[in-house]
Amino acid sequence: MKQIYISAAHKSSGKTTVTLGLCAAYAARGLSVSPFKKGPDYIDPMWLSMASGLPCHTLDFYTMEREEILSIYHGERRDADLALIEGNKGLFDGLSTDGSDSNGAMAKLLQLPVVLVINTNGITRGIAPLLLGYQNFDLQIDFAGVILNQTGNSRHEKKLQKVVEHYTDFPILGTIRRHPDLEIVERHLGLVPSNEAHEACNKIETIRKAIEAQVDLDRILELSREDDGSASLPQYEAPIDIPSPTLRIGVARDESFGFYYATDLEAFRQQGVELISFSPLHDQTLPTVDGLFIGGGFPETHMEQLEQNSSMRKEIRDAIESGLPVYAECGGLMYLSRQISWDGHSHQMVGAVAGDCQMHKRPQGKGYARFQRKGEEHDTPAHEFHYSSIENLPDDVEFIYTINRGFGIDGKRDGIVYKNLLASYVHQRNTRQNPWVKEFVTRVREIKNRLNKEER
Repeated sequence: MKQIYISAAHKSSGKTTVTLGLCAAYAARGLSVSPFKKGPDYIDPMWLSMASGLPCHTLDFYTMEREEILSIYHGERRDADLALIEGNKGLFDGLSTDGSDSNGAMAKLLQLPVVLVINTNGITRGIAPLLLGYQNFDLQIDFAGVILNQTGNSRHEKKLQKVVEHYTDFPILGTIRRHPDLEIVERHLGLVPSNEAHEACNKIETIRKAIEAQVDLDRILELSREDDGSASLPQYEAPIDIPSPTLRIGVARDESFGFYYATDLEAFRQQGVELISFSPLHDQTLPTVDGLFIGGGFPETHMEQLEQNSSMRKEIRDAIESGLPVYAECGGLMYLSRQISWDGHSHQMVGAVAGDCQMHKRPQGKGYARFQRKGEEHDTPAHEFHYSSIENLPDDVEFIYTINRGFGIDGKRDGIVYKNLLASYVHQRNTRQNPWVKEFVTRVREIKNRLNKEER
């Protein structure tokens, strides 16, 4: 199978558009394309999954150990024809000064050649020192070539091609003209999630055709790393026996909620859980479940419709009051608050969290976070990205997290607990150092067993 890493000099270079187009183009050729995304991200993977037809998995140095990254990467790509990894930000960007958590470090860990996507808007001869600088900055990185993105016209393209060919040995793998049809609508949290964009399929099709016409797909495959898949998979933990499904956990999935890691959902199944999707927007009643998982999303963009579905709001509120175990992150926390206010409009939500959600023009919490659970000595890596805040909380509200990095709910605390509900702004990732899925499932199972004993 083939493997290639798509990166850029800096963010907003167009690498997501390029990777989307590559996924769709190779899938249209009949190849099985396994997509990956570096960093904490929910939205790009939604698009990449839609474009490729296979789940996209995130690889993140901050929340995952290197053995886990290798295990997930090699395990998920094994049956595919092509693995495409999209980087985040620039090739050498990251938290660490030494670059140990950068895209370059990820490419070296996975031993993959890198295609560099360059936004050429406003640049001609200056592309030469840029490429040479990237090439000489880390000699251990294997550059497969460059894609010249956002070119203006044929004259601009020819100038760029002459400069690259004269000063560097970078193969030019494509030149993509600047065109509004290739832009993906952006919002305050980044790219519009594909589960909400009604024209997502048409947009991907448009991007696919542009990539097919302007990028040398065959050459990229030739320069990709070849692997016959015979190497043994790295194991970071012993395989577990999957018990028979004894628990049913509802997962909120619709236009408002869709931020879930594929490996987290798989971890639920490995714990003997049957995941039942439900829609806070469209369903009138909750399915029969033993617990709920309400992830992130954009409830504020559908707050009027969420308010109108009063029967679902009441069912969730009554379930929480009755002691149903519920875990909610970010958008889920917002939905469970009393109301969401945005642009002068307010709409009633579930009301299980005794606070009001207020949207702001600037992020209130953004980036990597670390939180410490009550009673534990170590803290846990996570991430957050929210433009909302929870206000008017009572003085006696119970928090279970102390925030050591990031903002959480008030800069110091996060993780509101009410009966068997846990709601927070931080997003967790199920890993060996943070097996939150197993802990939540264990809690759900304990509550179910206790209730069954009480009924006897």
